[in-house]
Amino acid sequence: MKATAKAHPIQGLVKYHGMHDEELRLPYHDSISVCTAPSHSRTTVEFDPSLEADRYVVDGDVVDGRGAERIRSVVDRVRELAGFDHRVRFESVNDFPTNIGFGSSASGFAAAAVALCSAADLDLTHPEMSAIARRGSASAARAVTGAFSHLHTGNDDVDCRSERLESDLEDELRIVAAEVPAFKHTAEAHREAADSHMFQARMAHIHEQIRTVRHSLREADFETTFETAEHDSLSLAATTMTGPAGWVYWQPETLEVFEAVREMREDGVPVYFSTDTGASVYVNTTAEYVDRVETAIADLGIDTHVWEVGGPAEVLDETEALF
Repeated sequence: MKATAKAHPIQGLVKYHGMHDEELRLPYHDSISVCTAPSHSRTTVEFDPSLEADRYVVDGDVVDGRGAERIRSVVDRVRELAGFDHRVRFESVNDFPTNIGFGSSASGFAAAAVALCSAADLDLTHPEMSAIARRGSASAARAVTGAFSHLHTGNDDVDCRSERLESDLEDELRIVAAEVPAFKHTAEAHREAADSHMFQARMAHIHEQIRTVRHSLREADFETTFETAEHDSLSLAATTMTGPAGWVYWQPETLEVFEAVREMREDGVPVYFSTDTGASVYVNTTAEYVDRVETAIADLGIDTHVWEVGGPAEVLDETEALF
């Protein structure tokens, strides 16, 4: 009863913010993202009736407290569906920087859900597994289905699951990830989302953004897709900054990247910035211009990664197990 899986992290294009049910992690509204590859999380799990307790290890560190509770919510759902109560050994590693705005919780919980389902011998579709991963992180639902994906809101696992959106932009998109290492507190921001006076304004336009991005992805309209993602990043920041805690994630380097992107765009380069709840920046461009864009960001003294679109979470061969 052992399996290993990997999943790619996500860049939010139309980002969710806040949850109307924190236990089931049901977001207030829909969201759309794109997975980034080759960055990934890899997770090995083993259900073992002889174990006295679960053991969770991420990047070599034992996880306890709230982190363990979130993993356990995914593990317990799989145990419930499988009809057993075996303890689990759980190990996960990330090959990219975590907790700085690059979607590591999404890939981590997506890989966990897929590995757990495989180890428990559950025959589920990716959308069905996305509802399990969502209990750890709503963004993880979209990392399960991969590429461009749409997480629908709802009140249960039937409605609140992820759908992959087919788009010819999968081959064209390149993402220059600008690494700004400032630790973020996404969970706290989600908890106080509705307390911002900007939240209802965000809710008023989010449905139009979802419609716009679904259509632009179908039409392979790069400009509309990523211009909308850039605007949504600013809307999200306005909401987090005006909550009770006044979360300000951006750093001076973040703003430098924004300005560099705007200067390149004025020179005719198809390029747009996007941020989640963190200081790091996704710089979205095309295969034709990626070298020029990466050079411009690196010249700011910022570490960069060049990523492409990643596929759905998948089970790996046993030779790739972590233990």
